[in-house]
Parts: sequence; structure tokens; C-alpha cells
Amino acid sequence: MDYAAIHWIGFVELDLEYHERVMISVKEFQYLPDEHECEKASNSYLMSLIAIMGGFPLPIINLIATSVFFVANRKGTGFVKWHCTQALLSQLFILPLNSFGFWWTVSIIFGDKQISSNYIAYFLTVFILNLTEFVGTIYTAIATRKGKHVEWWFFGELTNLIFRSI
Repeated sequence: MDYAAIHWIGFVELDLEYHERVMISVKEFQYLPDEHECEKASNSYLMSLIAIMGGFPLPIINLIATSVFFVANRKGTGFVKWHCTQALLSQLFILPLNSFGFWWTVSIIFGDKQISSNYIAYFLTVFILNLTEFVGTIYTAIATRKGKHVEWWFFGELTNLIFRSI
């Protein structure tokens, strides 16, 4: 079949090949990181977990803790900066979802709002998302500490784009 004629008309061949996508993948980094680099990169993920214990009800605490660690390591090695950036991006993504849920809960407790099916659905969705992020963060912190370069599905690609533009 003459594909040039099809493209000229405006039709495009569909790529129907199956592409497996995983949520978290271990890839090779540009170099083999040293022990201290692995520890710092792992700590970038642990900052949000430690912040959960300290300021659980306030969603901004996780972002502040991860941001402070990011700023403190902005002149670190590429491995450390990359993982600090990925951890920060994941916290930036989850902050609006948690904040909206937090203030909705506050309005139910202290205001005149009632618990609705929308609230329960939103709360369950955000809970599952947070649980997934929590488990992924623990896995990534452990794997990164062992020197493995772990990229998350969306945030890894976004972090790669940020580092290509620098």
C-alpha cells in the first residue's frame, strides 16, 4: 500500500503496537554514584515521609520539607539533584489534591457542609493516591540508597525534561 498517498490525504497510520508502561522503573544513570550520593538522594524521598509524621494534617509540611532539602542540595551531584527534583515534583503534584481535601474536611467539621457521596469518593481517591505515593516513596528511597536510579512514571520523564533543558 502506498503510505505516501495516505499521508498526503491526511490519514495517519495508527501505532497499535502494545507498549508496556510501568509506574516505577529502574534505569541506568549516566555514572555510578558514590555512597554519599546514594544516601543524599535517598534522603530526598525520606524528607516527605518524616514530614508526614510531624505535620500530618497540614499538606504543605511535606512540600516545605522536600523544598528545603532540594534547595540545600541544589549544588550537589547530578544523581542527588535529579532525585531531589523528582521528589519535589511528586510533592508539587499531590499538594493541591491534599489541600483541597483538607479544607473540604475542615468545612465539614467546623462549617455547615455535610458528608456527601462526592466527598467520600474524593477522599477515597486521594487516600489511594497518597498510599500509592507513600509506598512508591519508600521503595524509591530504599532502591536509591542501594545506588539504583529509579524513575517514576510521570515524574521521571518530567525530571528528565527539566535536566535536558539545563
